[in-house]
Amino acid sequence: MSQSPLARNDAPDTADRSDQKSDQPSGHYDTIIIGAGMSGLAAGIRLAHFDQRVCILERHYTIGGLNSFYRMGGRDYDVGLHAMTNFARKGDKKGPLAKLIRQLRFRWEDFKLAEQVGSSIRFPHASLDFNNDIAMLESEIASSFPDQIDGFRSLCGSLLDYSDMDGGDERFMVSARTIMAQHLSNPLLIEMLLCPLMWYGNAREDDMDFGQFCIMFRACYLEGFGRPYKGVRMILKNLVRKFRGLGGELKLRSGVSKIHVEDGRAVGVVLDDGTELTGNRILSSAGNVETMRMCDDITEVATAKAGKLSFIESISILDCKPADIGFDRTIVFYNDSDTFHWKRPDDQLCDARTGVICSPNNYLYDADEGELPDGVVRITTLANHDLWSQLPDAKYQSEKIRQYDAAVASSVRFMPDFRSRVIDTDIFTPKTIRRFTWHDNGAVYGAPDKQLDGTTHLPNVFLCGTDQGFVGIVGAIVSGISMANRHCLDA
Repeated sequence: MSQSPLARNDAPDTADRSDQKSDQPSGHYDTIIIGAGMSGLAAGIRLAHFDQRVCILERHYTIGGLNSFYRMGGRDYDVGLHAMTNFARKGDKKGPLAKLIRQLRFRWEDFKLAEQVGSSIRFPHASLDFNNDIAMLESEIASSFPDQIDGFRSLCGSLLDYSDMDGGDERFMVSARTIMAQHLSNPLLIEMLLCPLMWYGNAREDDMDFGQFCIMFRACYLEGFGRPYKGVRMILKNLVRKFRGLGGELKLRSGVSKIHVEDGRAVGVVLDDGTELTGNRILSSAGNVETMRMCDDITEVATAKAGKLSFIESISILDCKPADIGFDRTIVFYNDSDTFHWKRPDDQLCDARTGVICSPNNYLYDADEGELPDGVVRITTLANHDLWSQLPDAKYQSEKIRQYDAAVASSVRFMPDFRSRVIDTDIFTPKTIRRFTWHDNGAVYGAPDKQLDGTTHLPNVFLCGTDQGFVGIVGAIVSGISMANRHCLDA
């Protein structure tokens, strides 16, 4: 069994790094990081802790990538955040959240996650509730699928550990459906268990790599969901404060147009405005295909390998709390048939047959924080980036309204009808996701084929983030730490 890069504790001595840095020209960096999302910021912090000279470059005007935020009409809106997976309570020693807090030298209070109230998987002929204790899901399966409970426990026992997720186990790339069928004989239960895991971290249509299944199973079912009271802003604020406090440089509106290669190695980057920066190595969270497109030693990029799965998010502000109308779930993952639909809609803007309903109100926030100022319902459905991008502006605006109505109409089959209580709305589409992430096709989880060790064709260019293999907020941070440890500290 290979050691997890996250567990690395033998980084170079800070004095040695300082001596090296003093000899570098002012425009030169130990590591240039492309993208100020969670993984890029985490990698930057990890490297700056060891006195590397680090510069994070971000094309957008704000930080966070997919997990960002914006303000409109006097309200703050999160982009992408329903929940943080991999929940852990203060003092826990195991799991990704505990490890990243140690590696980045944060306090538990810097994340201060509130636990979910409880979530559900709802199909037409069955429903399963779960929370952050696997015993509830076991009880639900024993009640609704009594002949499957032994198989479910067997499936849990077969999961790969996080320490196996760097490509060291050949089972990582095996079909999750194939493995599940070895333990479970009920097709409906298989579909129901896959639904949340695919929604929260799967770039491959219809199926999952077993390794990705294990990552998401642990993240969602064994560890569970939490949320900071102030949303993603709190996490991003703490990451940026830590990075800059360690001397790291963060440049917004500084997109990379080219990675310059000489003699088989990257020597630096050229920004959109023509500025040139040099560095010993480059760590990119832009995605595999997108990073290869930047390299000036490559003339053709296999764009067909880019991910296809993108979303539309419909946000409703209510004049009451969701619980007041009977919606007491943190998240509902729904599907309107016994077969789970996980594929880009090829001939329509959106596919609302399956979706995710989330209320940020339904977390167990501390009493001193009180309740969120507004009642909020967020609905996420599958969408086609190309079709959205082809719409002229007037048509784009009208389709946002029409697709909002379709998403809400689909969701209220699985929750109380809240439409009469809506006082404000917003909708963002795959075009929004593309603008925040620069992923081809607005692909939320990147490309289906992950580069688990983070390497590329160049010996000093590496990947972190979704195309390395970990997704979600905690997963992205873990990816940044792991790749920084493996490729940028050992160097």
